[in-house]
This record gives sequence, C-alpha cells and structure tokens, in this order.
Amino acid sequence: MLKNNEVLNKTVIPIKIISTGIALPPNKLDADELDKRLNKPAGYSLKRSGILYRYHADQQLSQADLAAQAINDAIMRCDIDAKSIDLLISACALPIQALPYTATHILKASSLSKNITCFDVNGSCVSFISALQVAAGLLNSGAYKRIAIVSADLASRGLDWQDEESSFIFGDGAACAIVEQGDGRSGILSCLLETYTDGIDLCEIRGGGSRRNLRTGMDETDCLFHMQGKPLFKLVSSLIEPYLARLLNRAGLTLADIATVIPHQASHLSLEHMRKRLNVSSDVLIDIYRFRGNQVAASIPSALHEAIITKRFNSGKPAMLIGTAAGVTLGGMILLP
Repeated sequence: MLKNNEVLNKTVIPIKIISTGIALPPNKLDADELDKRLNKPAGYSLKRSGILYRYHADQQLSQADLAAQAINDAIMRCDIDAKSIDLLISACALPIQALPYTATHILKASSLSKNITCFDVNGSCVSFISALQVAAGLLNSGAYKRIAIVSADLASRGLDWQDEESSFIFGDGAACAIVEQGDGRSGILSCLLETYTDGIDLCEIRGGGSRRNLRTGMDETDCLFHMQGKPLFKLVSSLIEPYLARLLNRAGLTLADIATVIPHQASHLSLEHMRKRLNVSSDVLIDIYRFRGNQVAASIPSALHEAIITKRFNSGKPAMLIGTAAGVTLGGMILLP
C-alpha cells in the first residue's frame, strides 16, 4: 500500500469535490410490491436480485426538478453560495426532450444564476465520469471557478414490465457534485473511457431521436428499455480485467493501493462479480444497489455521495470510480480526494 506522500508525488490533474448531494422521488417501491407488480410469489424479487427497495417517480415528477433538488442538497450541505457556481454540467443518460438540451431545463428549475453557461455530457451510465474529466480541464484552463455536475434519470418511465430481468434492476434518482480546482493536493490520477461498438445493440432505447420517430417509423416498444443481459455480461466480463490493468497502470498504482471502489450500481450480479474479481471487502466496495437499484447515470455520483457521508472518501487515499455503459463503454477514474 502506498503511503500518502508517495501518492502526492504522482502527477495529479487538480480538482476538488467540495460537496455532494442527492435527491430521490417520494415513492418507494419495496420488494413485496415488485413481486405483486410482476405477478411473482412473495420473496421472489429479494431472492432473485437482492432488492430491498428502490424509488420510482410518479408521472407528474419532473426530471429537472429532481436534478435541482440534488443541486440544492449539495449547496446546503456545505453552505455554498449558489451564485458562486459559474457552470452547470448535466451528466444525465436520459434526456428530458430532444431539444433544447437537458442542462437548460435543469438550470431553469435550479437556484443557480439563470444566465450561466450550461451544457450536456452524455456517456450513458458513465456520464458522470466523463463530466468530471471535462470539468477538470475547464477548471485548470481558468475558464470557470466552480462547477456543478448533476446526474438525474427517471429510468422507471422506460421500463418494459414484460421483461422480468430489466424490471428488477432500475430505480430513479439524482445526484450532484460541486467541484473547484482546489490546491493541487486532490485530483485525477488517471481516467480511461473505452467504447466497444460490437455491443451497441445489447443495451438500448431505440426511439426518440432521428433514427426511429413518428416520421421514420416506430412503435411503442421503441421508447422502452431493451437489454440482452447474457451477451452483455459476457462481453463486459471478457473486457474488464485488462481494462482495469490499463486504468491502474496510467495512475501508477495497483489495486491494493485503492482505498475505495465506487462502482456503477448496474445490478446485483455485476456487483457480486466485481467484488469477487477484485477480491475487495464490503468496506472497500460501495454497494447501495439494495436500496436504490440501477439509477443509470445517477448511480456513480450517488455511490460517491455514499462514500463521502460514510467517511470512505478520504484525503490522500485513492478512490476508483468504475462503470459500464450502453455503447458498450467502459469508464473509470482514479481520484485522490
């Protein structure tokens, strides 16, 4: 295990997470209710996928409002002046609508200044990692002083309840991180995103863009989530170990140097697989899947927030954000808090 001064001697792209926050819909769906929804015997959902409960939005809840709640939570937790934030990055996987872009809807709903810069970064479930990398570059260029990154997804609105596998997995939610350049003692040790387009159709929502719409032709199922679970799992399993080696090598670290692993909460099986492959303890791996499900792009920042409030994201101790996304994309970042 590296000592703190050895970590600090490594090249760091400065960025400091000064606060995080979350927001959840008021409607909690527990395992028993899910059993009834899927017409399964009591205890089936818990046994099959490790679910205790997750949150699903009703049809009236606005995705932008949920994102704004997460921003406000992060602001209030550390008594940050909302007017000090000069850039908003939306890191959502699911857009509010085709145009205008999601960030402008979130900005309007938020307490931030209404004329600041805002834009979207969309890398599906690893959007937050991409946005954090973009934010670091902008902060170090001097273009902005303080940035809010928010991910908010309402996955429940795209569920196909005839597909048992995907119906188990998803929950709704939002999470925000507020970042600034800091003093150089915290930052990014490495970041790596790789896309394997052989898996482009293994996880998708086909409708809503220029490919399938009312004029080009579409049906109701094109607006629902589709996943080929077994081929997707097989592909990711074949890629993840050499990918992790490349990510760690870029940071000049080994897995033993990582104090906290903050994964995308893809599924119960994926987290178990990661725990076994990495051979890490439950204290090291952040697992909130039982209570949140897969919150799409909001999963990683929600898990980061959990790491922070449970004091598992600590100065001088490297943490790894890691996830897979539709595409198929592998995304990871090693951070020094």
